[in-house]
Amino acid sequence: MRDKPTILLSSCAMLLLLAACNRPPVEPEQPPEPRAAGHSAASRALHEPLDKAKAVEDATLKAAEAQRQAIEAAGG
Repeated sequence: MRDKPTILLSSCAMLLLLAACNRPPVEPEQPPEPRAAGHSAASRALHEPLDKAKAVEDATLKAAEAQRQAIEAAGG
C-alpha cells in the first residue's frame, strides 16, 4: 500500500514535465524564397511558351487597333 502514493506522485510529476516540454509555435518572419526561381530548365520550359504567347497577344491587339483606325480613316 505504500507504493500507491509514490506511483501517483511520480505520475503527476511526469505529466507536469511532459506538459512543460511543448515547443513554442514557430512563426517565420518572411516566407522562404523558391530555390529554382528562373534558373532551372523546367522553369524555362514553362515560362518560354507563356512569354511567347503574351508577345503574340500584344502584337495581335496592336494590329487590331491599327486596322480599326485604318477603317475609321477610310470613312467606315
